[in-house]
Amino acid sequence: MNPILDISNIDMVFPTPKGDFTALKGVDLKINKGEFISLIGHSGCGKSTVLNIVAGLNQATNGGVLLNNKEVNSPGPERAVVFQNHSLLPWLTAYENVELAVKQVFAKSKTEAETKDWIEHNLKLVHMDHAMDKKPDEISGGMKQRVGIARALAMEPEILLMDEPFGALDALTRAHMQDSLMEIQQSLNNTVIMITHDVDEAVLLSDRIVMMTNGPEATIGEILAVDLPRPRNRVSLANDPQYNQLRSQVLSFLYEKQRKIEPINHNLDSGQKSNRSQVA
Repeated sequence: MNPILDISNIDMVFPTPKGDFTALKGVDLKINKGEFISLIGHSGCGKSTVLNIVAGLNQATNGGVLLNNKEVNSPGPERAVVFQNHSLLPWLTAYENVELAVKQVFAKSKTEAETKDWIEHNLKLVHMDHAMDKKPDEISGGMKQRVGIARALAMEPEILLMDEPFGALDALTRAHMQDSLMEIQQSLNNTVIMITHDVDEAVLLSDRIVMMTNGPEATIGEILAVDLPRPRNRVSLANDPQYNQLRSQVLSFLYEKQRKIEPINHNLDSGQKSNRSQVA
């Protein structure tokens, strides 16, 4: 299978007053269409930098990113980003916030009626069609994030990039949002790359969990294939031995092995087992 996204041996070096700082070194990853990939690691390990390079917000110092065999060197609607902060315009309604993105991408290809139907379709997809006329200060944090996801999905991106999208939400709202995201991803079969610090979230949502080593010169330490059948139910998984084994493997990496930096081959298909690097 040809990957939809090829992150090819990227380095990221930032100039500082004390000299160059190498944030990423040799990050290499191939992602197939329809995969849900989680990036996890300690703060400062370069997860957001990887996401920003894929989004086209940063240019890698070495290496590069190919989307459908075309080089990524700038932002584009085929890569929509959902940040931890919903980034909605406060003077616009939920409908109008989504409309901005739709008109930017489809101004020449959708009629006014088609645009209206498409906006409403995407708000309905995230269960926000009942509040489309409300402004951000009239809805909860979880509802704002749903609108942000609707806005991203309305661009029909090939890759959905999510930077800790549920990090600011309370536990119950976060659980509801995770369930909604699984439902959406199963329905659309879109490709998702999500940054998270939450081990349970990573295991619940992912096809593969990409575990980053600590910086500087952060890289991919291990990749864990999550072979749990879908659809997934958090309650039934709580006592599932395989779920708990996967969770234990991620925790083991984060608290015992995160300093490993010896390079290994991470170009796995989603069904393959995780690779393990050797202790440096």
